[in-house]
Amino acid sequence: MKPTVEVTSQPIEKGKAPGMQVQLLSESHGRKEYAVIFSKGDEAFSGLNEFAEKFHVTSAHFTAIGALRGATLASFSPERKMYKKIPVEGQLEVASLLGDIALFNGKPVVHTHMVVGLPDGTARGGHVLEAHVWPTLEVMVTVESNAMRKSLDPETGLSLIDPSLANKEEK
Repeated sequence: MKPTVEVTSQPIEKGKAPGMQVQLLSESHGRKEYAVIFSKGDEAFSGLNEFAEKFHVTSAHFTAIGALRGATLASFSPERKMYKKIPVEGQLEVASLLGDIALFNGKPVVHTHMVVGLPDGTARGGHVLEAHVWPTLEVMVTVESNAMRKSLDPETGLSLIDPSLANKEEK
């Protein structure tokens, strides 16, 4: 196991998921269901952020299954107010990927966690920083009509969903 490295939040690069395809599956009463399909070589976390921006997502949740050829997960350290990187290399099965999308400072922000299965049957999990798709990742996204908003939590330094902002402008 490689040592962890501490990181703070960093900007999400665009254009790292050129094979991403989006299909609207259904639309009813302001709710939309999408299939967001990633291809070989796509970086899924940046792709989900691009999807959220392009489709003007203000509130969503998603699940996914598929396979990766490496990922960078992370674990939050409350004492340091930083994430510790957990690199996971090799061919991986995505046993579970869950997340949400909410607004922070007027822009959609993706928050996702993942559990991956290694070839020996063991599992690793954590907050997703990067996920390199091979051969596919199938993400089912439910977009809601009411926006979710985040605010900065001074104790942790994290942007957290704040239900009190549901009918207000962002702080």
